[in-house]
Amino acid sequence: MAADKLLDEIVKFMGTVFFLQSKVPALVIGAVRDGNTAVFGFGKTSAGSRKEPHGATMLRVGSLSKAFTGQVLASLVADGTVNFTDRLQDRLGWNVTIPKRGAHEIRLIDLATHTSGLPRELEREFGPRKDPFSTLTVKAYREALIADPLLFAPGTSALYSNFAFDLLAAALSHAGGKPYDVLLKERVLDAAGMKDTVVSLRKGDKARLIQGHDFDGSPLPNIDTPLIAAGASGLYSTADDILRWLAWHLDRSASKDMETRFLDHTAYLQRDGLDAVLGLDESGHMDAMGLGWIVMAPHGTRPLILQKAGGLQGNFSYTAFAPTRGVGAFIAINTFDFAAAMGMATLVNDMVGDLAPR
Repeated sequence: MAADKLLDEIVKFMGTVFFLQSKVPALVIGAVRDGNTAVFGFGKTSAGSRKEPHGATMLRVGSLSKAFTGQVLASLVADGTVNFTDRLQDRLGWNVTIPKRGAHEIRLIDLATHTSGLPRELEREFGPRKDPFSTLTVKAYREALIADPLLFAPGTSALYSNFAFDLLAAALSHAGGKPYDVLLKERVLDAAGMKDTVVSLRKGDKARLIQGHDFDGSPLPNIDTPLIAAGASGLYSTADDILRWLAWHLDRSASKDMETRFLDHTAYLQRDGLDAVLGLDESGHMDAMGLGWIVMAPHGTRPLILQKAGGLQGNFSYTAFAPTRGVGAFIAINTFDFAAAMGMATLVNDMVGDLAPR
């Protein structure tokens, strides 16, 4: 396939402008259109380094992990292992009674669409700076469920919840009969040919890991998240791997995994009719919810977009694609900068619109 020179030009130009305007330490940006890809990096991977980030640079993708978990769910529904309307009570496999409100019980689809009623975060003691995730344990999740943390009746409102996606991954692991990282690899990563998306760094990965920075600009240590937290935010990846994943999503002619792709791109919950919607509009207005994907309806010259943002250990990332137009994009920065994070989401959404105008 011939190179897409226009794609290269647009990605490089928009990345250059954003890097200069945002003044972030480093940035990597990429896009895919009709199977062609373009990736560019700016800045340095760490202070004092001469290395520019590139397509194979490892980074934390944070809550982009939720869209991967949603795809695992789609795959298990496609082969009949689970149903969207299965109760969490029946799938989690823990000796605990899942809280409910009257006839409203938490279903797998409620977890995947942020409508479970569970709070954003598991209430727990904060771990030490050198191991902040050490208190994310199965015991802590069990105790929180026993205490009944529901904020509203499941299915009636939407509230962004890391808690919910960690439970979803645990339930899918139990239903699939395998540890979640194994299930993820078999159901998602291998299907898209992804070689550098992992829950824990492998030997040699640390040498190409970008340095994350805190809100004050100080470096943050890289610390693996426990497997129980992999469903919400635990993944590492690269721009090259994310573009492979987006290319899988955009290959609408492929017969293999067609049902999984169809299920994963469907909007299951419309904003209209919910009692409240909280925490789902930071990177673009949520019109509907997919399986972890935030669905943005066509607007002006911009097509229908599925998108997801993430942030962890000093990295912010964002990805979006137009499932009917063959275009997707990814961007990541290595510092906690909310203004830059909002800006890069707008940049990517605009770039998708530029590459696939209505």
